[in-house]
Amino acid sequence: MSVAASVENTSQRGGPLSKRLLRAFTDEPADRPPFWFLRQAGRYLPEYQRLRRGTPNFLSFCYTPELCIEAALQPLRRYGMDASILFSDILVIPDALGRSVRFVEGQGPVLEPLRDAGEIPTCDIARLDDRLAPVYAAVSGLAKAIPGDTALIGFAGAPWTLALYMVEGQGGTAGERARSWAWREPASFARLMSVLSDAVAHCLCRQIDHGAEAVQLFDSWAGLLPETQFRELVIAPTATIVRRLKAHAPNVPIIGFPRAAGVLYEAYVRETGIDAVGLDAGVPADWAASALKPGCTLQGNLDNILAVAGGAALESETLRILGTLGPDRFIFNLGHGVLPDTPPEHIGRIAEVVRNWSRP
Repeated sequence: MSVAASVENTSQRGGPLSKRLLRAFTDEPADRPPFWFLRQAGRYLPEYQRLRRGTPNFLSFCYTPELCIEAALQPLRRYGMDASILFSDILVIPDALGRSVRFVEGQGPVLEPLRDAGEIPTCDIARLDDRLAPVYAAVSGLAKAIPGDTALIGFAGAPWTLALYMVEGQGGTAGERARSWAWREPASFARLMSVLSDAVAHCLCRQIDHGAEAVQLFDSWAGLLPETQFRELVIAPTATIVRRLKAHAPNVPIIGFPRAAGVLYEAYVRETGIDAVGLDAGVPADWAASALKPGCTLQGNLDNILAVAGGAALESETLRILGTLGPDRFIFNLGHGVLPDTPPEHIGRIAEVVRNWSRP
């Protein structure tokens, strides 16, 4: 049974798939699109800042279920989004695979870099589950705590993005070492990607088992790759993970986010089997509506700088995106995460505009 058919049948029974976010994966007409925001919980909220001060180590925070649940609930209380997303970090998977991960204030994540093929970890499922047990507990707790009309999204980093962090030892680079390794020693790099694909697929399956109703794959560094590597390192492993997830939970929608993929978004949508695609702010909305929307639900793609700037431009761009991509098979979101210096009232204004918008 397809996701769309399952949602329609469950909706008729009044079950949890009648939630607005989950209806966006079907052909059911919508009065307005659902909305949530990338990094909707976090540093821009004063209540999160107070919560975070009690646990200076961010990784420890991510492994403390009650803190993650509270962080995820904070934006729901303020803005009433249609979805809650697990509060965690994509780098819990490298950490669970035994690679050193730490977060440095003002610098971001720092990892012990993989130097050669001999350091590629194995995917020890027992160790993975043991280390990620608090993450799964946070999913379970959040599933019980969110409002009944709010959907719960689980997530993980996609294999290429995780590989880049693991090889480079940090983000914010052009990925030269990782890309060079993939060209120079394709067999050993493929082994790393296989380990990561297994770990990501297993982690997402476990999140679904604990209550996630949709999942998102974040491929934040997909846009660094030329076409050949994009197909090998982004499309192929994503398709593998999608097949694993569909075999495990065929009715749970999968959102892929290959940030900055440009025209390769088309191939990504066509060849991975995802149910929805997240659009970065550089994707023209009218092109996405014509080239991508027939194949899947779209999610995005307001510029996160506009959420900082506010004013008339924020409202007009929100309305433009709604008019071009909504309301059916569309989830309103940002094109990237909420920035730390975003005024909370600007997020509130976006939520108000989306909630009050209706089909022309």
